[in-house]
Amino acid sequence: MTRRIVHSVFGPVQRALRHNALTGSIYAVHQLLFSRKSYLRQMGWWRSFRAKSPIGVRGEPIPWLSYPAIEFLAARAQPDWHVFEYGAGNSTLWWASRVDSVVSCEHDAEWAAFIEANRPDNVTLLVESAEDGAYVASLGSYPQRFDVVVLDGIRRSECVPYLEQGLKPSGVIVFDNTDRPKNEPAAKKLEDIGFKRIDFIGPVPGSVHMDATSVFYRPDNCIGL
Repeated sequence: MTRRIVHSVFGPVQRALRHNALTGSIYAVHQLLFSRKSYLRQMGWWRSFRAKSPIGVRGEPIPWLSYPAIEFLAARAQPDWHVFEYGAGNSTLWWASRVDSVVSCEHDAEWAAFIEANRPDNVTLLVESAEDGAYVASLGSYPQRFDVVVLDGIRRSECVPYLEQGLKPSGVIVFDNTDRPKNEPAAKKLEDIGFKRIDFIGPVPGSVHMDATSVFYRPDNCIGL
């Protein structure tokens, strides 16, 4: 009975708040961030925003990719996969909890030291200079082929010629920020050499912007496309 009375009194107040320009905006932001049904709350967006780092709803590390891409990859990652990343970060730890091994190449020595201090045993961290070509060539020179290659570091266009060298025939490429003009030529080049593409566009952990993360694949791929 009490619940019904409170609801009947508060209902008109809620409607009044929603219809006022200022309080309606505040109400909408509150619902977007804190409502139990809010997509952003369920994904941990507010925690990422406060931490200034991509983390999930329980505080676990997640990639700085679009949320739709994270959900897609989480549902398909396999424990026998081997992953190569251009650009280390929370994504390194996220992949490491799901696959057999991760090799991550980072150009920033200071950031790499932080990752090294927190890396699991199944992560190999490479620190290569971006100035002499060692960074972009690190995939092609590594003595292993990979199920997934992640392009989420610097000089992404320059990394493209090495992708096929380091990728298994069934392997896929996860290319972040394909909606940015500077990355369009590299994305087109992958399509020109026979890769198909799916764009996952949506919000990003802790960011107010929408981003596109794309998955590039060929027939008989490991991700079931």
